[in-house]
Amino acid sequence: MNTWTLGGMPMEHAVFIRAYLRASTDDQNASRARDTLSAFVEEKGVKVAAWYTENASGTKVDRTELSRLIDDAQYGDVLLVEQVDRLTRLSKPDWDRLKGAIQSAGLRVVSLDLPTSHAALNLGTGDDFTGRMLDAVNSMLMDMLAAVAHKDWEDRRKRQRQGIEQAKREGRYKGRPPNEEVHAQILELRRHGLSIRKTASIVGCGVSTVQRAEKRAHEA
Repeated sequence: MNTWTLGGMPMEHAVFIRAYLRASTDDQNASRARDTLSAFVEEKGVKVAAWYTENASGTKVDRTELSRLIDDAQYGDVLLVEQVDRLTRLSKPDWDRLKGAIQSAGLRVVSLDLPTSHAALNLGTGDDFTGRMLDAVNSMLMDMLAAVAHKDWEDRRKRQRQGIEQAKREGRYKGRPPNEEVHAQILELRRHGLSIRKTASIVGCGVSTVQRAEKRAHEA
């Protein structure tokens, strides 16, 4: 059996790291955190083996790329995220459902904002006792962070609704402004002949954002 060394510690198995990148809207680039995660794992002496990127709300339990990651996973793999809220802003019932799917797949979650989870990068699949203790601690902490993330989402939505209502009353509401940088990237790629779907994939946005950018450019 091959022996790997990670951070000066011998391992019977190298961990397989699956990184998940999520942004909540079409106009946010889900790939923004890729450099941050790459630098983090490089510092730990490992590499990301597979990337899963999508634009989707953290309040939705059914997400295409996250589901694909879970389906692809093998026991002992690591699910790497920048922050717990990239994985979930779910209500408790939905979070329990997602957490159950993650645990059933044998995944261990590592989040940059949860330092106790980082130890999973130093575990081989053969270290059962340490792994189980780590899972128990991180499960409790992740439940807490998931609850905070959901409340933060609810609070921000409430403030947003209040702000919109006030702006409407004062006649100042004009809707959400477009992301000029993203729109510029879209138009440049389209000028080079890339399809709408290919452009959306490269920029890390939705097809609807590409269509809106082109419509706005034509109307200018």
